[in-house]
Amino acid sequence: MAKGFYDLNIWKKGYALLMEIYKITATFPKEEKYGLSGQMRNSANSVIANIAEAHGRYYFADKVRVLYTSRGECEEVRSHLRVALGLKYIDEKVFINLDQEYEGLSKGISSYIRSLKKTNSLIH
Repeated sequence: MAKGFYDLNIWKKGYALLMEIYKITATFPKEEKYGLSGQMRNSANSVIANIAEAHGRYYFADKVRVLYTSRGECEEVRSHLRVALGLKYIDEKVFINLDQEYEGLSKGISSYIRSLKKTNSLIH
């Protein structure tokens, strides 16, 4: 089991993706600072913040609830990426790569939830 949230592979992947989101949103038009750029950064940051929060939760149900929120934030980032593509703020190659990476992260979070459920059922 991970000692700290930063040891979790899903957190590491989410962190790397967040750094990419910061890089690409830095190129968006200035008028998007409080619009799409800010929303995309917030949802990408929320993915890893919720993973960290879940790690700190004691009760199984709390952990899983917060991880479901993290997974939802992955989908929100994917939606923002599609809007950025539609506005031509990012090219299709960048979109496809990040969209697939966030889909994979979402699956990784689901896998982590399943492993927690399995561990919890063994305890009870």
